[in-house]
Amino acid sequence: MTFVVTDNCIQCKYMDCVAVCPVDCFHEGPNFLVIDPVACIDCTLCEPECPASAIFKDGDLPDEHQEYLAINARLAQEWPVVTEKKPPLPDADQWDGRAHKRALLLVEDSVRWTK
Repeated sequence: MTFVVTDNCIQCKYMDCVAVCPVDCFHEGPNFLVIDPVACIDCTLCEPECPASAIFKDGDLPDEHQEYLAINARLAQEWPVVTEKKPPLPDADQWDGRAHKRALLLVEDSVRWTK
């Protein structure tokens, strides 16, 4: 089992989850965080800490967020590990709760995820 960061983290990137992770399994991109499924020890600490409710246990992942299993696995291999909480993105509160943000996911500063 692992935990998965989903759609609502895009454009928010609150990092309360990073602060509680005992194994440093979070990776940071320009406007999104992902969890490395290999490093995650299923400790359950991150899920309740996420103010955006963007983290799910993979077995509880809603159907509309299933693609995030593969997104987290792939981007965890490409993005650097983040071990300390940083401020959220400047307009995070305006984006929190908006649905269907996947098209906004950046893999680099100006390159959008296309798969």
